[in-house]
Amino acid sequence: MIPILIALACLCLLALVYRHARVPVRHRWRRRQARIMCNQMRGPDRNQPATLVYARLRAMDPLAFEELLLEAFEQRGNPVIRNRRYTGDGGVDGEVIVEGVRFLIQAKRYRETIRPEHVRAFAALCASRRQPGLFIHTGRTGGASRDALAAAPGVEIISGNSLLELLTGGTFALPSQRLRRPAGAGPSFPNGVNRA
Repeated sequence: MIPILIALACLCLLALVYRHARVPVRHRWRRRQARIMCNQMRGPDRNQPATLVYARLRAMDPLAFEELLLEAFEQRGNPVIRNRRYTGDGGVDGEVIVEGVRFLIQAKRYRETIRPEHVRAFAALCASRRQPGLFIHTGRTGGASRDALAAAPGVEIISGNSLLELLTGGTFALPSQRLRRPAGAGPSFPNGVNRA
């Protein structure tokens, strides 16, 4: 009788572990869509006009866009940490480790100007976790958002040409390279990561 109870308990434990360890179908679908899009942008669609690329990005499922950014970092050789679920993630859409520095990622598909309250909220989240962050978006960065960003030293905005370079496999400057830059050693925001 006891061996049967032990076997039953082990079976239940295995079922619980398997349920939490596997990737849900929705996640697999979005990861597959992101992988296909990333491979297209690094291959045959690499030289498409920026307006067309941005139209494609804005037409994507928002959660697949998050996966696309993580996939782009992964294809650059950077380890990424994906969330177990998309909702209730506390404002963090994933994390990337670049040369030993762990960055929180917030992804937004904007058509217009980004909202400064989103930048402030993400900056507060990064400050509370004491980690730098990458606010990656497809919109424009307005004056109020630039002011909010100026008050948040650990947060970077990646958009425009920097975002295109990240996605197409171009010469994207890694954020941790800028963090190690000594004071007075030239521009503090090289061509890959910018505040605009």
